[in-house]
Amino acid sequence: MAAERERLTGVLLVGGASTRFGSPKALARLGGETLAERAWRTLGEACDDRIAVGKAGGPELPFQVLDDGTEVQAPIAGVVAGLSAAGTDLTVILPVDCPLVTALLLRRLAAACEGVDAAVPQTGPLPGSYRKSALPVLQRRLAAERLSLRDALGELDSRTVDLDETLLVNVNTPVDLQRLASQ
Repeated sequence: MAAERERLTGVLLVGGASTRFGSPKALARLGGETLAERAWRTLGEACDDRIAVGKAGGPELPFQVLDDGTEVQAPIAGVVAGLSAAGTDLTVILPVDCPLVTALLLRRLAAACEGVDAAVPQTGPLPGSYRKSALPVLQRRLAAERLSLRDALGELDSRTVDLDETLLVNVNTPVDLQRLASQ
């Protein structure tokens, strides 16, 4: 009989200022849905629970968004808020600007987080899987305004997972989005 899968919370980072994009990435459309709707759906396919994290006063979305509680404009703020709010030990963190990430990819990251604080793809810290055990390091770094998640991985027991880089594409500009839409 197979071992029961550990409960998993999905945390959607709905984005910050989107200065390079020019408008909120969460509301950009790809394949008939917004990036936020697409990511929320993917998290629903992969996870037992979902939490969206962003800034108060952000774009109007079809689901509740938890304010990350800080003025800091960096992903680490959303990761800390999401991990703190999660009702499970294990979370997967998905930025809204990674529209090709699949539920299977998220579950692979979660499975790789067995026995470690974090599991991340070869491309960097997000998307990634993080345990509550990572919180003290991340909270300390956030409080000290040492905001690089990549650098924080050096203080955590982390594992790198080799994943299909075509699924990890990041949308930073409208041109990036147009390129994806035309594929």
